[in-house]
Amino acid sequence: MGIGISAHRLASAVASENAVGTVASIDLRCHHPDLMEATHRIRERKANKAAIWEANRIALDREIRKAIGIARGRGLIAVNVMRAVSQYQEYVRQSCISGADAIVMGAGLPLDLPELTVEFPHVALLPILSDVRGVNLILKKWMRKGRLPDAIVIEHPAYAGGHLGAVKKEEIGDARFDFNQVIPGVFQVFKELGLESENIPLIPAGGINSHARIKAMFALGASAVQIGTPFAVTEESDAHPEFKKVLIEAKQEDVVEFMSCAGLPARAVRTPWLENYLSREARLMKAAETKEHKCTLAWDCLVSCGLRDANPKHGQFCIDNQLLAAVRGDVKRGLFFRGKASLPFGMAIRSVRELLCYLLTGEKPVLAGA
Repeated sequence: MGIGISAHRLASAVASENAVGTVASIDLRCHHPDLMEATHRIRERKANKAAIWEANRIALDREIRKAIGIARGRGLIAVNVMRAVSQYQEYVRQSCISGADAIVMGAGLPLDLPELTVEFPHVALLPILSDVRGVNLILKKWMRKGRLPDAIVIEHPAYAGGHLGAVKKEEIGDARFDFNQVIPGVFQVFKELGLESENIPLIPAGGINSHARIKAMFALGASAVQIGTPFAVTEESDAHPEFKKVLIEAKQEDVVEFMSCAGLPARAVRTPWLENYLSREARLMKAAETKEHKCTLAWDCLVSCGLRDANPKHGQFCIDNQLLAAVRGDVKRGLFFRGKASLPFGMAIRSVRELLCYLLTGEKPVLAGA
């Protein structure tokens, strides 16, 4: 959902229906021509890095305030911040200053999130984790700081899109990530730590694409669900029409796992660029140690980058370049993250309201050709 797919338009549409709309915080300047113009000509590395960060800070502030203004007090506006991003602390602070109701953080353990938000006690904190061990660690660390999560997102690596909560590709389907193990296991952790389970809602994410699936999650003890890909292809999504087309036309065999340059497994649609990259992946990773360290955009967007740091265990490509291409609808060069599950309305693009209605009631709208 990051890099412009879930910005103010989608987030406000979801919040307007009294749900939680999420602004994905990374590189939002792509939606603001004036900010792109201000940064694309700078060549000096240090100045380029500073200019891009400032442009993204301004863009994040604009997107949050727009989303809040359109929602007009309905629902909530959350901001997703990746822990793997080098400027994550600044993204968190700006989100709070701009009026976000919640910070959702994954792609790494958000151990310092309580300290980053100490001046904003009204902002809800939602870490994204994938197994019982990770939840146990966060709870113990945060309890020592006098703060508990306001909710915990439990993301299943076998179904989610984008960066996944496993360390290796081979671990994605491990049983320790299954909701029917993780959710009861987390309740047991609550009990051992003396916490009231009803005070920390659990929010499963990944592969939740139907009313029946939501009911199954509630039966396990979940309080809510987090859904990505079905919202990315709604009418109100901030995505380019070609982006939506790629996601809805992708068959299950077209959705593949690979190692991201951030050092985490990732899941995306097999586009021409990804097909070409995967054919060279092993060779590129093997040759990485002999390369000169470099960042193609000279702004060091990630704390750890396989391409910049010449790390042979990480992917060897610039994720920002490829995601920006996807935002523009460039099918040949874009990287299109997508969850593994089928879409609720097949190849139809419908509104946020219709999607929420189906998810909550099981009643589908009349679809053309149905």
